[in-house]
Amino acid sequence: MSKQAIGFIGLGLMGRAMVDCLQGAGYPVIVLGNRDRTGMEEAIARGGQEAKSARDLTERADIVMLCVGTSDQVESRIFAEDGVLAAAKSGQVVIDFGTSLPASTLRIGEALAGKGAIYLDAPLGRTPAHAREGRLNIMCAGDRDAFDGVRPVLDTLGENVFHLGKLGNGHTIKLINNFYAMTTVCAMSEAFALADTAGIDRDALYGVMAAGPNHSGMMDFIRNYAVEGRIDLAFSVANAAKDVGYYRQMAEDLGLTSRMSGAADATLSTARDGGDGDIMVPQMVDWMVRHLGRNA
Repeated sequence: MSKQAIGFIGLGLMGRAMVDCLQGAGYPVIVLGNRDRTGMEEAIARGGQEAKSARDLTERADIVMLCVGTSDQVESRIFAEDGVLAAAKSGQVVIDFGTSLPASTLRIGEALAGKGAIYLDAPLGRTPAHAREGRLNIMCAGDRDAFDGVRPVLDTLGENVFHLGKLGNGHTIKLINNFYAMTTVCAMSEAFALADTAGIDRDALYGVMAAGPNHSGMMDFIRNYAVEGRIDLAFSVANAAKDVGYYRQMAEDLGLTSRMSGAADATLSTARDGGDGDIMVPQMVDWMVRHLGRNA
């Protein structure tokens, strides 16, 4: 039996690794990139086809997948005149693997339902290296029958594949997760920076904190950079700021005011806007060392 044709939009580091994995498993892939053609050329060299537009891709694909950076970018691929919605077919499944605003996800889902298509939100955990090996964490939500129908493809990409209920739940959970994680990043980075000024050895501080209930994998990522200079979490400050900002917007959309995200949002946004958006979040330790002074 021939495998379903996958239309894949967004060939950044994560997207190109996912396409590599899909092609390695024998899925025919139609790709649509952006300005950087590196991932596109790699996919074509492995037998992939290039689409002229999101509409063209959708016409030729059984399943459409998006892996782009922001909700605005997702909406531009969906709602443009030559976008996914223009060619969506009854029963076709469209999957957003990015970290998007749930309110946007619901709008897109409603629009696609009008064409008889089904939208799933499926944000990701882990790294491009895991994607290439088919070991992502996939937090999928939306219609259960549609999820079951594409489950073999998701299992190709993911080691841990979750179905989390109604459409939007995946993006909601991912934003809650990232808010919590990035708040930990900022707090632990400040803790190390203050310890430096107080004359406390960084690993001694970590040893005490990690011996109690504060211990977490995220704490370990920050410790490994602070003590050993090792970056185990390749996630940029710009992406972290975006996700915490989306978390705050999600809270507002729910009629709430987030009390805990303000400091992380302000810290990450200041770092990004000051020219440090491309550093990885463990390097916030260095940023904190530079910016905790009274005149920083």
